[in-house]
Amino acid sequence: MEYNHKEVEQRCQKYWAENGTYKVHEDVSKEKFYVLDMFPYPSGAGLHVGHPLGYIASDIYARYKRLEGYNVLHPMGYDSFGLPAEQYAIQTGQHPAVTTKTNIEGGTDKDGNVIPGYRKQLDQIGFSFDWSREVRTSDPSYYKWTQWIFKQLFNSWYNKAEDKAQSIDLLIAHFEANGSDGIKAVCDEHDAFTAAEWKAFDEKKQQEILLYYRLAFLADSWVNWCPALGTVLANDEVKDGVSERGGHPVEQKLMRQWSLRITAYAGRLLQGLDKLDWSDALKDQQRNWIGKSKGASVKFKVDGFDDMIEVFTTRPDTIFGVNFMVLAPEHELVSKITTADCKEKVDAYVQAAALKSERDRQSDVKNITGEFTGAYAIHPFTGDKVQIWIGDYVLASYGTGAVMAVPCGDQRDWDFAKHFNIEIKNIFKDVDISEAAYAEKDAVITDSDFLNDLPVKKAIGVAIKHIMDAGIGVGKTNYRLRDAVFSRQRYWGEPFPVYYKDEMPYVLEGNYHVELPEVDKFLPTEDGDPPLGNADKWSWCINKKIVKDNDQQNGTCTFPLELNTMPGWAGSSWYFLRYMDPCNEKEFVAKDKADYWGQVDLYIGGSEHAVGHLLYSRFWTKFLYDLGHISFDEPFKKLINQGMILGRSSFVYRLIPHINNLFSVEKETIEKAFSLLPPVFISYSHIERYKKEESLTQDESENLGKIKRQLVELGEKMTANVQEKLNDFNLPISYTIQEYVNQLHVDISLVQNDELDIEGFKKWREEYKDAEFILEDGKYICGHEVEKMSKSKYNVQTPDELVDRFGADTLRCYEMFLGPLEQSKPWDTQGINGVSNFLRKFWRLFHNDELFAVSDGEADKKSLKTLHKTIKKIKEDLDRFSFNTVVSAAMIAVNELTDQKCNNRDVLEKMVIILSPYAPHICEELWAKLGHKESVTFAQFPEFIPAHLEDSSYAYPVSFNGKMRFKLELPTTLSKEEIEKEVMANEQTAKYLDGKDPKKVIVVPKKIVNVVM
Repeated sequence: MEYNHKEVEQRCQKYWAENGTYKVHEDVSKEKFYVLDMFPYPSGAGLHVGHPLGYIASDIYARYKRLEGYNVLHPMGYDSFGLPAEQYAIQTGQHPAVTTKTNIEGGTDKDGNVIPGYRKQLDQIGFSFDWSREVRTSDPSYYKWTQWIFKQLFNSWYNKAEDKAQSIDLLIAHFEANGSDGIKAVCDEHDAFTAAEWKAFDEKKQQEILLYYRLAFLADSWVNWCPALGTVLANDEVKDGVSERGGHPVEQKLMRQWSLRITAYAGRLLQGLDKLDWSDALKDQQRNWIGKSKGASVKFKVDGFDDMIEVFTTRPDTIFGVNFMVLAPEHELVSKITTADCKEKVDAYVQAAALKSERDRQSDVKNITGEFTGAYAIHPFTGDKVQIWIGDYVLASYGTGAVMAVPCGDQRDWDFAKHFNIEIKNIFKDVDISEAAYAEKDAVITDSDFLNDLPVKKAIGVAIKHIMDAGIGVGKTNYRLRDAVFSRQRYWGEPFPVYYKDEMPYVLEGNYHVELPEVDKFLPTEDGDPPLGNADKWSWCINKKIVKDNDQQNGTCTFPLELNTMPGWAGSSWYFLRYMDPCNEKEFVAKDKADYWGQVDLYIGGSEHAVGHLLYSRFWTKFLYDLGHISFDEPFKKLINQGMILGRSSFVYRLIPHINNLFSVEKETIEKAFSLLPPVFISYSHIERYKKEESLTQDESENLGKIKRQLVELGEKMTANVQEKLNDFNLPISYTIQEYVNQLHVDISLVQNDELDIEGFKKWREEYKDAEFILEDGKYICGHEVEKMSKSKYNVQTPDELVDRFGADTLRCYEMFLGPLEQSKPWDTQGINGVSNFLRKFWRLFHNDELFAVSDGEADKKSLKTLHKTIKKIKEDLDRFSFNTVVSAAMIAVNELTDQKCNNRDVLEKMVIILSPYAPHICEELWAKLGHKESVTFAQFPEFIPAHLEDSSYAYPVSFNGKMRFKLELPTTLSKEEIEKEVMANEQTAKYLDGKDPKKVIVVPKKIVNVVM
């Protein structure tokens, strides 16, 4: 009886859905286990085979822990706010909510494309998600609680004395009693005030001061601004100075933005890493991002001005080695201190720097640029004048936006000084800095006044003391981590629960929230306001607690609402908590449910979230813990980053025509001529072989000659084509192999064994319908490369095709079989048939021709040995998250049981249980056939019994003078003497002794017997 995966999988999935098999409830009698996936953004492209990799692993582990008796929470939802749906709305006019719903549930988009829907794709792979707990971050019932968390942040400050967040009311009470005196808080700098002054301040002034302390606050921040998209972008949304989506230019811009004071938690975020079961590489990424460093904050007076430039340095011992200072181009003092003769160059440099992203400025260490401002600082100890430069490697948003340059001890400063011929002062005794800076901390300081002859470590402490005694600075611990910009100028995001009274922000009281309003356009307004500025009804009435039309704003009870929206990471920073209690309308999560489910025990997702999402989730968790809403301060106990499944891309090679008299005609005419030329594609091997003409064989040279003649004929044909349509000019056109070749991705569905389906290719895109091809042996051979699987690279393999052809269980097992979960690996379906055959072989163990046939009674010892060896191996492998080796072990077991002709119920039943996490459909079907009324989900993982691996007999190889002659099966309980006796009594021994007496008999129990003659 052959296995029909389509019938079985459809039947099983229907059974699970109708019976709520994976629905879970809190059960204090059971130990919990929380397994979580990083939830997906639902794009119209749907899933490709790389996406389910982590989901399959987490599902396997969730099923395994259920079999071990745990109460398992394994939910799924959608990170459904984001820029892609909004950009699609701008292009088509379709509301992002409609796009998002279609992408999740399936349907047809506005362009007529059939969207399979994430839910259908996930269900057909057989995941054991509790769909009753589904969340969508764009659902108002979800984001009302995101707004609630924002309000808690707004109404909180960080008390350094308690090392925790507290209610802003406690801070206000302190101000009323003591003013700003004695307060220990993470805050922005401001003027001190007394209790009497606080009470005398009007409401607006008090609110301005509170913004210096709030964990959610408004401030001017340097941001990545993308004019084309009309929004701020996070650093991970910018690549090489352009937006990752659309490739639009990004510039640095100072904007009034909402920010979250994550810097208050920098120390705790570092310390918390020590107790997490994460990879060292992942922890190091977070440590580097947070970037703790100890040193001193020092102030340098600007010559001729009352202003001071503050710098932070980890090497205050090098203060006498300061040769110059460098300010960020955006530093507030640049325009003020720049002299008239330097202004033109400085202004041009500032403008150019604004077009670079922070990431680009930090990573570009090769290009040394800068401009002298013409201004000088005064060295705080020597009184010497120190040049003040600007350079884009200094960032306004990091530290103070200024550095004291010590080229003898910092390589980047050294390179800068050498490039601009600035003197380099050496303060390290007996150290040569002529070729490079000396950054080691084993030097002895010299030419440095009170630091002379001190080793670096001691000099640091002495320098800090002198700096503090002189009143020019303080010892300080600094962090690279910066406050998180929390505003986006988009429509499709969480709206802020904020209204403005007298230009000051206030949050909606209680559990009131606002929902995204309807707008006619999803672009910014004509005045440059964010898209919410297009809403006619977007004002808050503080009396009726409702949203009103904008024309009802009156400055007394109805006020304008915030036009920005929150970033995508707002909703993803706490979704794991909402899964615990998704239908609660009164709380974001009930305390008893949060206490029961606690931390996520296993979290699986991509490494691209190593810093952003994980850092923000940890921050929000610690904050909610501080306020007593949850009882744990770290969200994810164990985290695994799955590797990427890479696609095998195929390429065609388009020859770009070369117009010989390029400069004799106008640009517009040339472009028109090009548009008339059919595209020409040359086969891959021609390019690779003949890029260089030297060292060719005679056959290759002859072949090259043929191709050159073909190219000449093609050029003549193209020239005639152009002249026929454009008679007013003459353009000699030529093609060469060495130059003018453009490599283009081609859809892998059009390529078989690197051979291009030429007719299919011509139909693929309108511009290729008249394409010409230079073939080899009558074929067009494509190039190939293994790279990230992406729709834009046309190398996507969808799971739907493979599920339809091979079945979901085969896909699940095969993706795990490809290699260790953490490693990236190329997608290749060559081995998928072997996995499919393995499952069919497993099915046949239970069937005899057309009948289901298993035997009762005592199992064969060999079969029991195979079973328990497999139980032991699979349990050990799953406990250490080695998902790929389990498939190998199961294959070996099925082969052995097949050879043993095992159809014993007890053995096969246990095999069904241990294989069910990987192949749930076939195992569910077999479990039912074995007579069970309840799902295999609720079975118990079999116990490993070591005794079954202990053999009762052993086949001894019997050798004569070291040459093995035969094997003799003997009980393993025999002593050496008894083994020797059995061997000597055997008739085969007599044959080889041939009447002679042996000199001795060597017996090694459970190894060998050697008869020496």
